[in-house]
Formats: sequence, C-alpha cells, structure tokens
Amino acid sequence: MIKNGNRLLGTLLSSCISTQKCFLIITFVLSIFMLFGCSSSQPQVSGKKTKSDSIMLAKIDSHYKKWQNTPYRYGGTTLAGSDCSALVMNFFKNKLSKNLPRSAAEQARLGVKVNKPKAGDLVFFKTGRSRSGLHVGIYYANGKFLHASTSKGVIYSSLNDSYWKKHYWMARRLITSRS
Repeated sequence: MIKNGNRLLGTLLSSCISTQKCFLIITFVLSIFMLFGCSSSQPQVSGKKTKSDSIMLAKIDSHYKKWQNTPYRYGGTTLAGSDCSALVMNFFKNKLSKNLPRSAAEQARLGVKVNKPKAGDLVFFKTGRSRSGLHVGIYYANGKFLHASTSKGVIYSSLNDSYWKKHYWMARRLITSRS
C-alpha cells in the first residue's frame, strides 16, 4: 500500500500546475493515509459497559451461590424448592430491586426481545413441561445461563447443549444499562 501511495503521490506532484493545488492534494492524500493508518480492526470496549457487565455477572454468581443446592419444585418459591420462574423472580427482587410476575409466561411479556443476550437478560425455552410450556433462565455469559433444572435443581447450563438449543425460543432484556 505504501508503494502504491508513493507512486500516486509522485504522479500527483508531477501533474500539479500550481503550488497551491499541489499543497492541497498532498494535504488531502496525507490526511487519508493518517486516517486509515490509525484505524483499528478491533472494536473498542467502553469501561462503563465492562464495569456494568462485571457487576451483573457478580450478582448472578452471588444468586447462584445462595440457590445452588435448591432442588426443583414446581410452584416452589423458596430455598427448600423452586421452579424456574421463581428463581428468576427472586433474582430480580433480591439483586436488582425489581418485582417480576410469578410465571414464565408473564415474564416472557416483559422488556424487549433481543437477538444477542447479555448478562441479566432472560432466556426462554418452549419445553412443554410446565402449565405454560415455558422454561426461563437468566443469561450469564459465553452461552451459559442460570436456571432451575427439573432434574438437577439450580445450575448453570449451556445454550449450546443440544436440548436447550432445540427448545430455545427467545431472549428478553428487562433492564437497560447506563452507558
């Protein structure tokens, strides 16, 4: 690119009629080289976004540590036994001071639908197991989400697991970040 730029610059200089035109052309060409030469192909991440993401991840981890030995119990809302929507409802109430409806179907109507979930977003699945046929979890990061599994209780699972991939429905964002 530099060789081509030097040839272009030489051609432009030899064809310049007046010094003023040459100066403008050289300034223009150098400006273009400076703009493209300083660009980066890596996106810049704002410090605020990273901080809010890490705060949300810490809140999800803290919730998991408190609830990790809780078995699944349909209709349950306590550490003695909980279903998926109660786990989500308790997370938003205790960690984010936000009241959510009790059922996964009602939670699925909140916020806005998003294509790429981020920490704290709700992920929904059409499993057909509960009264509404819906299952809900809290997106964590890197394809992981926290939920109340019917067989293993409160755990992290992967959206890439064949079962969850097959039943995935949508993600919804209930809270907006302050960036």
